[in-house]
Amino acid sequence: MGERVPRGGAHRALVVTVSDRASAGIYEDETGPAVAALLAASGYEVAGTRVVPDERPDIEAALTRAADEDIALVLTCGGTGLSPRDVTPEATEAVCERRVPGLPEAMRAASARITDRAWLSRATAGIVGRTLVVNLPGSPRAATENLEAVLGPLGHGLDILRGGPATCARP
Repeated sequence: MGERVPRGGAHRALVVTVSDRASAGIYEDETGPAVAALLAASGYEVAGTRVVPDERPDIEAALTRAADEDIALVLTCGGTGLSPRDVTPEATEAVCERRVPGLPEAMRAASARITDRAWLSRATAGIVGRTLVVNLPGSPRAATENLEAVLGPLGHGLDILRGGPATCARP
């Protein structure tokens, strides 16, 4: 894969895995590192990975802290399904000031070409200050496939969000 450096340079990104079992040390998080590796290969400066339990206050705190740290992009992994413990979209929407519905729509459409279970995803995306938050699925394969579906527009969106040229015309 060729390096896809965002137009405005290397935006800082953080990956937050939402998992009760990984946060309790029952198993090692594989999704966060897989997403971080894809981000790094795509030209992003990865500020790190974090793991939090499936608890709204913990998820909201992680997202708010990332925005306070001036992280450009936060990708969450997990908690987007139908389980009663899957509350990542609700936590994301609670802290976001504006929604960005096209990103999860594009991810679901791309993922649906692989599995019809994609339509069960409740992933969302939104903006907290100058930080873009995007929910990804919990499995390494699904998370990276979903991220690959939106890598192209992410760089341009972050450039605009972070104060770059506000034109959406193709070069």
